[in-house]
Amino acid sequence: MPPFGPVSRRELVAALRALGFSGPHRGGRHEFMLRGEVTVVLPNPHGVDIGAGLLRRILRQAGVSKQEWEEV
Repeated sequence: MPPFGPVSRRELVAALRALGFSGPHRGGRHEFMLRGEVTVVLPNPHGVDIGAGLLRRILRQAGVSKQEWEEV
């Protein structure tokens, strides 16, 4: 995965799959990915990269460290 920073939604989904998450699955307003008991809500696709702040919140929700992210 590229260094921690803006990524496309496609790159985010690919990295989460590499980390053992399944999905994306359809939810109410947002799709989500699962790994055991952990659920990660994905931002809706809008054609714009996911910024570093939102990526940090997603990774915190997933229980993935910045170091793990960069090693994927």
